[in-house]
Amino acid sequence: MVLTEGNQSTGATFTLLGFSEYPDLQVPLFMVFLAIYMVTAVGNLGMIVIIRINPKLHTPMFFFLSHLSFVDFCYSTIVTPKLLENLVVGDRTISFTGCIMQFFLACIFAIAETFMLAVMAYDHFVAVCNPLLYTVFMSLKLCASLVAGPYAWGIVASLTLTYFLLALSFCSSTIINNFVCEHSVIVSVSCSDPYISQVLCFVIAIFNEVSSLVIILTTYTFIFTTVIKMPSDGGCRKTFSTCASHLTAITIFHGTVLFLYCVPHSKTSWLIIKVGSVFYTVVIPMLNPLIYSLRDKDVKETVRKLMSHTIQS
Repeated sequence: MVLTEGNQSTGATFTLLGFSEYPDLQVPLFMVFLAIYMVTAVGNLGMIVIIRINPKLHTPMFFFLSHLSFVDFCYSTIVTPKLLENLVVGDRTISFTGCIMQFFLACIFAIAETFMLAVMAYDHFVAVCNPLLYTVFMSLKLCASLVAGPYAWGIVASLTLTYFLLALSFCSSTIINNFVCEHSVIVSVSCSDPYISQVLCFVIAIFNEVSSLVIILTTYTFIFTTVIKMPSDGGCRKTFSTCASHLTAITIFHGTVLFLYCVPHSKTSWLIIKVGSVFYTVVIPMLNPLIYSLRDKDVKETVRKLMSHTIQS
């Protein structure tokens, strides 16, 4: 039965196929994704705790990093539990409301992460190019505003996209060939014309990717120009070491996003899209705390102290 009014689609149910075409891999995939989620939760929440308890880490850079960890934890928590459930439970259905809510929340934190990485690039730019005025420029008020911006835009963009999704009508029972309720798979099963919603999503996605990359590339162009002019090799090495973690996180995140944009949406490419989506939604939130913690001596020292205190107690 097809519902002719979009607001009547709340009774529809979606079936997330996930990786059901590989029945022998359900348990191994469950164990792998569960391990990744546990590392993600411990790593990101641990990073937030470490930053809060170590006074040496009460700097703008780690303030932004704590919010990146919060975004990664929330994003993974929105997606991964449902993925784990569908791997071990025969019933892979999700309600229309549940699907829309998953998309709405995931969209907020995906956009927030995109611009949080750009904010961190600006922080590195000020630290390298204007070190004497760094504490003046990066005031608490400015840092709070720079953090609030990605969340605010994420909420506005997600609300806009969700509103136009709710205007569509859906069949009473629909199969989604993915493990997460993404915009493209939701509109692909719509019983009404999703043209406006697709165009809007395309415009917002292009704006997010282009604007964030312009900020990142511009700031790092100035950073590299400044580093090249540094008289001492020690200063160059220290600066590159400071920026290396952030550049690694940016490369992995935007590389995956651009890869997913470039893959054609055809029947033969669905597996590639699923694997890319797993990396984007499940693996990247785990990698960020590992990337930053392994390269920062203050973070590693705090972890060692916490572990030794735990063992002694």
